[in-house]
Amino acid sequence: MLTNTALLKEAGLPVTDLGPVVAGGRHPLLFATVSGAHLYGFPSRDSDVDLRGVHVLPAEDLVGLREPDETRSRMWDSDGVEMDLVTHDLRKFVRLMLKPNGYVLEQLLSPLVVHTSALHAELVALAPAVLTRNHAHHYRGFANTQWRLFERTGELKPLLYTFRALLTGIHLMRTGEVLAHLPTLLARVPAPSYLPGLITAKAAAEHGGADGVDTVAVARDIESLHRALDGAQADSGLPDGASGFDALHELVVRARLAPVPAG
Repeated sequence: MLTNTALLKEAGLPVTDLGPVVAGGRHPLLFATVSGAHLYGFPSRDSDVDLRGVHVLPAEDLVGLREPDETRSRMWDSDGVEMDLVTHDLRKFVRLMLKPNGYVLEQLLSPLVVHTSALHAELVALAPAVLTRNHAHHYRGFANTQWRLFERTGELKPLLYTFRALLTGIHLMRTGEVLAHLPTLLARVPAPSYLPGLITAKAAAEHGGADGVDTVAVARDIESLHRALDGAQADSGLPDGASGFDALHELVVRARLAPVPAG
């Protein structure tokens, strides 16, 4: 898997050289991808760039008495754009993969790749072995959280996050594919016709209000998508449990005991 410069430019993202960030870190970086609104297909002009990824702690950090810092974050400015890089240690990330956690799978499978390695490609290849029908719970819960946030703030962002989560969950249950890009989802899953207009409106401001939105009609549509997700989960061909534990365990051990190849 290569850094996809063309897709980064298409998404309106700066093609960021993470070389100085990687060189300045104590631990090897397996991958970094773009998440958040840019991945979901509705960034605003003032959106930050959310980078997510995985680093590898050395074995000595895990065998002693001190608890290791498994999550690291760094923020910086790149030509006026705020960049936010958050990475988990490989073991923590893989444990999250083995739970019904769609968020980490979206990060792993994001086509907006900023930094990569051979082990990143191996993780991507193992992703299908952790997909289960229980991932519907993740998307149902995330949609409920974002809907409550929309009810409280009236902002357009959590409303689009609500629709995106439900459509991603429905598509995953039906096809086994993790797809987080809302405009693409609209071509694959039946959805309200007003969503493209909301995406356009969101481009104006990251925290803009959902002015003119018929909240009664929207609530009805959200409930309809919840029913569609319930039905897709019940009919899904995905397994009830993950099958990739042993292969992922072997990968973590190998990565911990051997140097990570350069990306």
